[in-house]
Amino acid sequence: MLKYYKTVENTIVELDTMEPGCWVSAVAPTETEISSLQEELNIDRDFIRSALDEEETSRIESDDGQTLIVLDYPVAEKVQDKDDTISYYTMPMGIIITDSHVVTVCLKENIIIDEFTKGIVKGIQTQFKTRFVFHMLLRIAGKYLLYLKQIDKLSNYVEQQLHKSMKNKELIQLLGLEKSLVYFSTSLKSTETVLEKILRGRVIKLYEEDQELLEDVLIEVKQAIEMSNIYSNILSGTMDAFASVISNNLNIVMKVLTVITIVMSVPTMVFSFYGMNVLDLPLPYTWFPVLISVILAVIVAILITKNKFYK
Repeated sequence: MLKYYKTVENTIVELDTMEPGCWVSAVAPTETEISSLQEELNIDRDFIRSALDEEETSRIESDDGQTLIVLDYPVAEKVQDKDDTISYYTMPMGIIITDSHVVTVCLKENIIIDEFTKGIVKGIQTQFKTRFVFHMLLRIAGKYLLYLKQIDKLSNYVEQQLHKSMKNKELIQLLGLEKSLVYFSTSLKSTETVLEKILRGRVIKLYEEDQELLEDVLIEVKQAIEMSNIYSNILSGTMDAFASVISNNLNIVMKVLTVITIVMSVPTMVFSFYGMNVLDLPLPYTWFPVLISVILAVIVAILITKNKFYK
């Protein structure tokens, strides 16, 4: 789907056709739409396809006066059939800067594009292409920080639930959050590399205001990297701690079961002797082997529980 937007009197409005200085949003474009962009804006087809590859890594490339920036943006969505579970991951988005347009290409609709099209982000001028792109990068960095805080709160909540009862559901949730932090950390590091390359001013010409805005973006990204590393280390330590607790609980259960097995084997041995055709057994009456069994079982139980190896 192709949509065209332009800033008119400090407000982003949707256009029916493409105009100079407008922003072109391509969400999951079809082959026909890709061909249209290639013909109308003379954009390299590979530039468009790069952003449609889920495995594409962050990078910046320039060719024939056009610049391609591929960055990962964070996504948070509810897992189907699990209303209380949120999945965090990253998706690539391509930003193509031409002589008179900015083109964004992504596989599906996302919150970053929606916030710009709905006018949530203020002070945007699509005519100033570089500044517009940097505002979009700043918004992406802000979303990383927001989702990282959400992951931290969610991990704390799940940890509190685990203190009450050890369930596989909570452990799986923690594992999913740890995986999300790995995705975020990897994407942020590659994004940092791209931003530092842009900051050198060799690929994109930077004005003073643009450079200040880009430095703000870089600061936000570095902060997000630091947060993701801290949260990842904490979550990893928490997972290891709970794994040790679960293992310790299993050992306690096994010790109890072992004691019960040993104690129950004593009556079996006593009744086995009295069940054989052996002469001259003392007091061959029902009550005597039962009494002996109970006394021996209690003695064995006391001896085992008092042993230092049991504690």
